[in-house]
Amino acid sequence: MKYLFLIVAILLLCFSSVVESSVGRRAEVQVSAGPIDRIESIFTFQLPPEFKATSYALRDAAGKLTPLQIDAEHNASFVLPLLKAGERKTYQLVAAKPAPPGVSVKSNANRLELTLAGQKVFSFVGKPGSLPDNAIKPIFLRGGYIHPIYTPSGLLVTDDYPSDHYHHHGIWFAWTKTQFEGGHPDFWNVADGTGRVDFEKLERSWSGPVHAGFISRQSYVALTGAAPKIALNEQWDVRLYNLGQRDKRYYLFDIVATQECATSSPLVLEEYRYGGMGVRGHRDWKDKSKVAFLTSEGKTRENGNATRGRWCYIYGPVDGQIVGIGILDHPSNFRSPQPMRLNPDDPFFNYAPSQLGPFAIKPGEKFVLRYRYVVADGAPDKTLVERLWNDYANPPGVVVRVK
Repeated sequence: MKYLFLIVAILLLCFSSVVESSVGRRAEVQVSAGPIDRIESIFTFQLPPEFKATSYALRDAAGKLTPLQIDAEHNASFVLPLLKAGERKTYQLVAAKPAPPGVSVKSNANRLELTLAGQKVFSFVGKPGSLPDNAIKPIFLRGGYIHPIYTPSGLLVTDDYPSDHYHHHGIWFAWTKTQFEGGHPDFWNVADGTGRVDFEKLERSWSGPVHAGFISRQSYVALTGAAPKIALNEQWDVRLYNLGQRDKRYYLFDIVATQECATSSPLVLEEYRYGGMGVRGHRDWKDKSKVAFLTSEGKTRENGNATRGRWCYIYGPVDGQIVGIGILDHPSNFRSPQPMRLNPDDPFFNYAPSQLGPFAIKPGEKFVLRYRYVVADGAPDKTLVERLWNDYANPPGVVVRVK
């Protein structure tokens, strides 16, 4: 058996060298940890344009291959198990056979189901299906959100159409108190009938060895004029990463939401306590004794509302076991670290930049919000969440040299 592995390794090296030489140039990729340990970190770099093979890997000095995943923008991503603070490592970029997908997307009716190592992680609801209860008015029907979300042990952490707030949906985006062309559409509290968010289409989805994800589009429809009118177009770029399956198991995924005005009119966001990205926790957590909040600044539900934080973790028991979901704010976000809404009564969290005063999304400009989510079993591991935030905020260095 050991000879078979040796033969396979030799064939892989030969294959990569032959295809590499056909490019006519070689690329060296040097990665550096910087001042902190990098544990299961995501490394990303722009693939040089002259490298046009369909699949690549990184080959280290010992001949070991690390698979790369190339996205539609020609960005290459890979995961390193460990790179100590101050360390550097050099690889050769080589063409290689495609690695099997470790994370996958599958379409199921009106949903996309994302899995890691065969386990369900979360679903994206695209075109709305049907309401879960006939007592819910049709005005609440919505698509373009993520639910359900599961922990590595398979326990649910989010809720959808909760009885106290039918407009809450797992992870969703909507603005609350706004001004648009003389009206005041509310895209959050849809029962008011002044605004709504529609799922428009799924642009693409993918599976791969490093990440799986999708691009979707939504529209913010103002209902305050003579006829419905789209005020904002929104794109989601969602990526679930192939990591977090070692000793301390967790799931990690990103949402990048890009919003642009659909007309020559701005959308003005008035000062308000919530609006933007929302997370609704498990319905058992409606009992306030069964849920807790912890922020990066050590704040809790009792003193954390309207404070600013790099991350917030919501957790509580589900089926007798503690589970939780953490939300990480990217430092490039508007008004980061953003102020937070820690609802005093419901298991709900919201990064709400409008708490700090009015602002506008202007025509011709892209308004981008980036958040990273970590889902795990057990009480919050502050060391882990801090490490994940540091990787997110200060990604490890990558230098590419083409020779």
